[in-house]
Amino acid sequence: MTAEYLSQRAEQHARLLASPDEDYMNEEQLEFFKGYLLDLKQRTMLHIDELKQQLSSPPELSDEVDRAQYEEESRLSLRIMDRERKLLPKIDQALKRIARKEFGYCLETGEPIGLARLFIRPVSEYCADVKLLHEGAEKHFYDE
Repeated sequence: MTAEYLSQRAEQHARLLASPDEDYMNEEQLEFFKGYLLDLKQRTMLHIDELKQQLSSPPELSDEVDRAQYEEESRLSLRIMDRERKLLPKIDQALKRIARKEFGYCLETGEPIGLARLFIRPVSEYCADVKLLHEGAEKHFYDE
């Protein structure tokens, strides 16, 4: 990503954040997030392909330390690839919500998720309050 691209993205964020509340998830915002999600999907798929290529052609290492380091890096790459594979269906679901004009609203309460939260995590399905409740319930469940 170039500095110019990042600057344009920041300007667009600022303009959208300055929108009045009654303009929440208007056509401009939906188009912005659609483009953002399509770009994220493409970058994610490219990164997965790059990781696959790296893992498919391991170097020949005779030194045990080098081999151990390569194995650790491979494990990390596999974890990253797994996380990114799990992200792809979430991106597709978010794009479907955009098509149905349901994007940006909490699946549980119907309340707006908020632009600031969506800029950080555009695949968000829940508003911050509901997400905190879910995480608290998960923590309680696993602590017992």
